[in-house]
Amino acid sequence: MDANQALNELLIGRLKPGVYQWRIPPTPSAVGDTGWTERARAAGWRAYHLDGRRARDKDAFLRLCAEVFAFPATFGGDWDAMEECLTDLSWAPARNGYLVLYESWAELAETDQRSFRTVLDIFAKAVEMWRETPTPMTVLLSNVGVEVAGVPRLA
Repeated sequence: MDANQALNELLIGRLKPGVYQWRIPPTPSAVGDTGWTERARAAGWRAYHLDGRRARDKDAFLRLCAEVFAFPATFGGDWDAMEECLTDLSWAPARNGYLVLYESWAELAETDQRSFRTVLDIFAKAVEMWRETPTPMTVLLSNVGVEVAGVPRLA
């Protein structure tokens, strides 16, 4: 199954929500392509794009998440607060689900492996919490050649 077909299957509910690697075709415009957000929104999903080029350490990643997810002003700026916010999202209702695309994740993985593994754990917990609700969450780790050990491929 190619990346576009996999995304369609996910958006219509044929694929189980989860944290996946999503192998997009290697093209000059692959990073930063936002066509997926329009498809997600049209299907009733709230879409979030994390540009990992802006987050090479824990603090930068937490700031990026606070901005992209529009965390409440009470966000504590640590891992526990991030997990609490991602398992709440009451300020960001979705009709059919939440879709997070984390591009350029290798920036954090290469410079702060421990923080990257923590991020994966937090995403996995959030996905699990939302899985059996009417608005499941899926996190896609975009890759164009580099893979994350232990994370299944969507496409």
